[in-house]
Amino acid sequence: MFAVVETGSKQYIVKEGDILRVEKLNAEKGAEIEFDKVIMVDDKIGNPYVENAKVKATVIAQGKAKKIIVFKFKRRKGFKKKIGHRQHFTQVKIT
Repeated sequence: MFAVVETGSKQYIVKEGDILRVEKLNAEKGAEIEFDKVIMVDDKIGNPYVENAKVKATVIAQGKAKKIIVFKFKRRKGFKKKIGHRQHFTQVKIT
């Protein structure tokens, strides 16, 4: 059995036992969470979401992704700008 879940403006295909990295959620490690924006379950397709469908998950970890370097410059002008960014994420296990 699989489902398509929407969280953090992204869609994920999930099944029981999967481990996902989703956009940061306000939940502590070990907390149980529910995804109620279920777009599809097996052969049922929602319009836009499937009614009375929920996917349960357990929070495994909160963390930051690998650093991404953004480097901007303008040729011949001496303008250089270097910025780093680390995106926050929540790792969950589908139950």
